[in-house]
Amino acid sequence: MDSVSRCGVSLPSTLLATGDLTPDGGGLLVRVLITGGAGYIGSVAVERALAAGHEVGVLDNLWRGHRGAIPDDVAFLQVDLRDANATRDAVASYQPDAILHFAGATLVPESMKDPLLYFEVNVVGSHNLIAAALAAGVPKFVFSSTAATYGDPAADSITEDIPTNPINPYGRSKLMVEQMLEWHSQIHGMHVAIFRYFNVAGATSLRGEDHTPETHVIPVALEVVQGKRAEFTVFGTDYATSDGTCIRDYVHVVDLTDAHLLALDWLEENRWGIFNLGTQFGSSVQEIVRAVEMVTDQTLPVVLGARREGDPPRLVASSDRARSELGWNPTHSTLDQMVGSAWDWINVHPNGYED
Repeated sequence: MDSVSRCGVSLPSTLLATGDLTPDGGGLLVRVLITGGAGYIGSVAVERALAAGHEVGVLDNLWRGHRGAIPDDVAFLQVDLRDANATRDAVASYQPDAILHFAGATLVPESMKDPLLYFEVNVVGSHNLIAAALAAGVPKFVFSSTAATYGDPAADSITEDIPTNPINPYGRSKLMVEQMLEWHSQIHGMHVAIFRYFNVAGATSLRGEDHTPETHVIPVALEVVQGKRAEFTVFGTDYATSDGTCIRDYVHVVDLTDAHLLALDWLEENRWGIFNLGTQFGSSVQEIVRAVEMVTDQTLPVVLGARREGDPPRLVASSDRARSELGWNPTHSTLDQMVGSAWDWINVHPNGYED
């Protein structure tokens, strides 16, 4: 391990004062290790877990994460999951009751250019983490997967029972980890919850998206408003949708991470589950443009581009399973809430975390 810092588990006053982080009460409090806790989704998971009263540690190599996204009084283990020995030592030293595994490489175009990176980071790294968890006797494991495991399904509403057929190395690497976890659940009794994300957006007042390069549609549009980009490109306007542009299912990062905390309780009585995380409502690219213009009160310079290869017209989740089994109820995931919270965070952090 490169470094380990430990402090008490009292909540930072800034977290306690944040209106959108009010703990909802109830639930079993546990010692949680969050991998990728310096990244976008992982850092919000840290925030939400602390607000709920859990004891939290972060494992991250800061490859694409930010030290400034990790609270100062949270145990931080700077480790690269590709280092099997360091990973084993880190998990053994922290002795978590559960692991929330967000760390990974997540860019589809990059995976098409460098598949080796994705199999090394996502598959080998996850293998090392799973091995470390088994060696340390960690009973619960929650994995951050993706709707990219489905590939290009024909269904209007995607359920977890639709066959998986990844069409890029990113989706394939995540599916391989799912399959590894399924066997470890069967053979070793590890309790595992897998979440297949659709499109994650939004921010809290403390943490938001700070990627290099930025590829997500809402922050890309907001960078145009900031003046960091000259224009916003709409790729394809001739799809068989209501306004001719692609439709995707967007879920607020707070709602998404809260599902992971619900899984910690669910795994007390259950050994295995795969859940979609989406709102079941699709938004078109043109609707995002209108939401950005309304929230920022600025006109977004739009350029119409050709379709991108492999972009299906519509990808919308069925999240009935997460709602019925976990009691998940997304409450932050309207377009206005997602765009508005992202814009608020950008206005406070115009240059990201600057670390």
